[in-house]
Amino acid sequence: MSCGKPHETDCREVLDKVYAYLDGELTEHDVSHIRVHLDECGPCLQEYDLDKAIKALVAKKCGCDPVPDDLRARVLARIAQVRAELAD
Repeated sequence: MSCGKPHETDCREVLDKVYAYLDGELTEHDVSHIRVHLDECGPCLQEYDLDKAIKALVAKKCGCDPVPDDLRARVLARIAQVRAELAD
């Protein structure tokens, strides 16, 4: 995914980190680069908005149930795998 314009931070890198960004798990340096990229790249901003909506829906439906670390890791691995398949 890309808008076709060059960016300081690659689209794939931004999309790989979008959930960590939403969860507040990134360094300020990474957060800054992602914010700049989302301001410049419409397709990545749309993907971010979709991921944000999915996260909000899951939070609403799952409430306060803690997510086991192994489940989170499997879900993130699957998301990365699907993104890689779509990029090919």
